[in-house]
Amino acid sequence: MQKLRGHGPLLQKQRGFGLVAAMFLIIVIAGAIAVMWRMSSTQAATNNLSLQQARAYQAARAGLEWGIWSFLNDSCPPSSSFPIRGFDGFQVMVDCPVDQRMEYTDLPEEQPKSMVSQNIIATATYAAVGAPDYVYRQLSAVVEEPGEIVPVAPEEEE
Repeated sequence: MQKLRGHGPLLQKQRGFGLVAAMFLIIVIAGAIAVMWRMSSTQAATNNLSLQQARAYQAARAGLEWGIWSFLNDSCPPSSSFPIRGFDGFQVMVDCPVDQRMEYTDLPEEQPKSMVSQNIIATATYAAVGAPDYVYRQLSAVVEEPGEIVPVAPEEEE
């Protein structure tokens, strides 16, 4: 008499093997889904932060241009802060430090013989330090402008 497969003691040893394989497969698929979800959310956050950094650069550049315009019109304040229309939530600070203003006189190669240079610093920030969406950009430029020629009266000999 021939023994049939699936009957007898052989069947008793193989019970539950399908359940173990199914659980393993479910765990692997769930892990892959969790990893993909995490990568997707990280990618979205990275894209948003990159966009905010580009906006901060443009806001700082606008502040720098305003500072240059102010300097060339003799009205660059030591420090001023203002919002820029279209950049909601950004704060721009423009500094024209007095200690970084240089006046050069008696320049033999130049016409006119004097020049004024000013370091202008523009800083754009979004959100508070430590916030997940905090962005900070700082740009600076040195601007030179011909100075006024102040004629010096010749000294009279006595």
